[in-house]
Amino acid sequence: MSQRKSDFEDNNINKKPRLDMTQEQNQEQNFFQSVGEAAQTVDQEQVPQQQQQQDEGIRQTGAADAEGHPVQEIDSLCMNCHKDGVTRLLLTSIPYFREVIIMSFECQHCGLKNSEIQPASTIQERGAKYVLKVEDKKDFNKQVVKSESAICKFVELDIEIPAKKGQLTTLEGLLQEMIDDLEMDQPQRKEIQPELYQKIDVFLKKVRSTINCEEGTLPITFYVDDPAGNSWIEYVPGEPQHKWSCIEYQRLPQQNVDLGLVSADEVAQHEQAEAQNNEEKDRNPSATGFISDQTDIENFENEVQSFHATCSSCYKPCSTHMKQVNIPHFKDVIIMSTSCDHCGYKSNEVKTGGAIPDKGKRVKLFCDDAEDLARDILKSETCGLIIPELNLDLTPGTLGGRFTTLEGLLTQVREELHSRVFSQTSDSMEAETKDRWEKFFVKLDEAISGKAKFTVIMEDPLAASYIQNVYAPDPDPNMVIEEFERTDEQNETLGLNDMKV
Repeated sequence: MSQRKSDFEDNNINKKPRLDMTQEQNQEQNFFQSVGEAAQTVDQEQVPQQQQQQDEGIRQTGAADAEGHPVQEIDSLCMNCHKDGVTRLLLTSIPYFREVIIMSFECQHCGLKNSEIQPASTIQERGAKYVLKVEDKKDFNKQVVKSESAICKFVELDIEIPAKKGQLTTLEGLLQEMIDDLEMDQPQRKEIQPELYQKIDVFLKKVRSTINCEEGTLPITFYVDDPAGNSWIEYVPGEPQHKWSCIEYQRLPQQNVDLGLVSADEVAQHEQAEAQNNEEKDRNPSATGFISDQTDIENFENEVQSFHATCSSCYKPCSTHMKQVNIPHFKDVIIMSTSCDHCGYKSNEVKTGGAIPDKGKRVKLFCDDAEDLARDILKSETCGLIIPELNLDLTPGTLGGRFTTLEGLLTQVREELHSRVFSQTSDSMEAETKDRWEKFFVKLDEAISGKAKFTVIMEDPLAASYIQNVYAPDPDPNMVIEEFERTDEQNETLGLNDMKV
């Protein structure tokens, strides 16, 4: 953040180039230029100052960040002295993440300064929780994007940073900011509340020793939980599976209210209507709610069922389609699809039926033929997937439940990683990191096209995942199926320790 602030104040580097009419129209459509596109215009003329003043009060400072994005200025009201200050705006994109707006306010009258970050993208369809295992000093230098709706927590230190202004910082920056806030009032506490002063002093020493990675302080767990899905922890390719993970989840009604997506009255009306529906179902338990337009006798095995539901995003009525599918030599699964015509929300998921087995299941498939890519594959939400030859390691919960082919799953993994984690047009990425990503995508493309041999390992503690056996009912010579005992941690995560039947 300090690097970007210095860029704001430097008014003697890269002037904003002048664009011709066609380029100006393209610029209006895409405010977030890549560095490569911006670099192509650095040798053109500077926009006249008078023309900049006419652009709705927004001025170009002539400064730029390290990637060449221009800094803009606009007059703003200072909330401290109520005189005019200056807000500087930088519209930029963060590698491995998405577009953001960095804002810095300064009042020349009273000296008030403030900086924050806001996401330039819309609120995501689902909330996101990022978890990082801090094991060495380098992990404290990882970037963190914390939106104004995100909660950060250092678990072992028992530190929780509530939702407030957005920030672009590092893990060490978050802890150092908290230390500065607590130390500010320590002299007063020493005089007024000496016992509280001692406790806070001991706590601050513990935090500093953790930042310095003293013996016995690491590892610790850090997570960012953002209902808006616009926060992020820096990801480094090739890290072990346990260090970094991302879990997407459905927002609770109150979280939608806090984000301003719906009003509290709409949530109350929805809960009241749901309670009335439950009462009606209790009085008439034979009512299924399914709609069948083919026959008076519903055949649940051979047709798609549709029933009324409520959109989890806007709470308007929508339809959910459900189909029961029998996978040969496996079990019955339920494929569900929800689409809202009001807000455009869509979701797809696959659920397995039947009782929870006593043991988990691990499936290993060696793919040595392009025809193996056409095998059906069911990956549940609790399943982790590893392909050692590609250095691909998907944690449980990634991509949710999917019923597709092996080629379709690999293609989806590539699209997700390339669009959300890797940006090929960003030349701000370190050369070594970019080279590792490019080599990874080359191997992944060879696997998708059937030119490379690889091993797929699926480990599901609920034994709810499946890879098609093309030799069934005979065993597949390239496939190994193993059962394993679940650990206590897995049972706790799945909620099995609390089940009493």
